Amino acid sequence: MKLCVCVCVCVCVCVSVCACACACVCVRCCVRALLRACVAACVRCCVRALLRALVCILRDAGETREVFQKHQPTHVIHLAAMVGGLFKNMRANLDFWRNNIYINDNVLQAAHEVDAVRVVSCLSTCIFPDKTTYPIDETMIHNGPPHKSNFGYSYAKRMLDVYNRAYHDQERGRFYTAVIPTNVFGPHDNFNIKDGHVLPGLIHKAYIAQKEGSPLVVWGSGTPRRQFIYSLDLARLFLWVLTEYQEVEPIILSVGEEEEVSIKEAAEAVVEVMRFKGQVTYDTTKADGQFKKTASNAKLRQYCPSFTFTPFKQALKETCDWFVANYDSARK
Repeated sequence: MKLCVCVCVCVCVCVSVCACACACVCVRCCVRALLRACVAACVRCCVRALLRALVCILRDAGETREVFQKHQPTHVIHLAAMVGGLFKNMRANLDFWRNNIYINDNVLQAAHEVDAVRVVSCLSTCIFPDKTTYPIDETMIHNGPPHKSNFGYSYAKRMLDVYNRAYHDQERGRFYTAVIPTNVFGPHDNFNIKDGHVLPGLIHKAYIAQKEGSPLVVWGSGTPRRQFIYSLDLARLFLWVLTEYQEVEPIILSVGEEEEVSIKEAAEAVVEVMRFKGQVTYDTTKADGQFKKTASNAKLRQYCPSFTFTPFKQALKETCDWFVANYDSARK
C-alpha cells in the first residue's frame, strides 16, 4: 500500500497519522525520511516543508497531477485545505471557497487518474446547516444553508461529499469517502491567536498572559458549545476508515454528545492545565459564531463500539506541555 498524505494546514492530524501509520508514505521525496523517523523531531520539520510546498501545488491541476503520477499512491488521506478560525473565515469567505474547490477537484481527479483505490477526505461539523435539529448526523449535511460566518469554506467542503458520490456513480464504482471530525486539537496545531481555532488560540493566549502577568481575554461570551477530539485519536480513526470503512457516505468522528463543553469550560480547563493565576475576562464585543453543532457519533459506535477516546483533560495537558516545550518553533 502506498499512502499519500495530502497536507496543507492540518499538521497536528498529519503528524499523528504519520506516527500511527507504519506504511509506505508517498508525499514527495522527503516522506520516506519522515516515515523512517516516525515521531522523531525531524517529523515536524519535514511536515512544515511539505506544507510550504503543497499548498500552491494542490491548487494547480498540472502540478497536482505530476505529483500523483510520480508517486502512484493507492491510498490517499486528503487533509489539504485552506482553514482558519471564526474571524479568518469571516474576513475571507471567497478565498475559502475558491482555494478549497481548486484543491479538492485537483486531488480527487489526480487520485482517480492514477487509479487510487481509496481516498479519505476531511470535512467538518461547521459545514452543517445553521438552522437544524440536534444532534446532527451524516444524513443532514445538505439540509440547509451553513452559518453565514463560514459559508465559503462550508459549501466547498460539502462539495467533497458530492464529488465522492459522483465518482462512485460514474467512474466504475470508486469508493472515495469522507470523515467529519469535530473540533480537532493537539501537538503541532496552529496556535495563531488571530487566525487559529479556539482551543490552540486559548492555549497561546494563556501562555502569553502568564508570561506578561496580564489578564487572559477570551473572545466572545464563552457560551457556545463544542466537542473536541484529540488529534492522536483522530489519526487512529483515519487509519481505520482508510482500511476498513466501506461506505461512500461520510462518517462523523467525534467524542459523544455528553463530552460537549462550553468555550467558558474549555477556557477554565486551559487555565487549570497551564496553572494560570491571573484574571480571566470575556470580550463580548467579539462574535460568538455558531452557538452549537452537537454531533452524534452513533454511526461510529456501531462500527467501533470499543474505541476509547483520550480524556479531554489528559489530551489538553499533553497539548499544552508540547506547546510550552516547543514554543519557539510552534506554528503561531
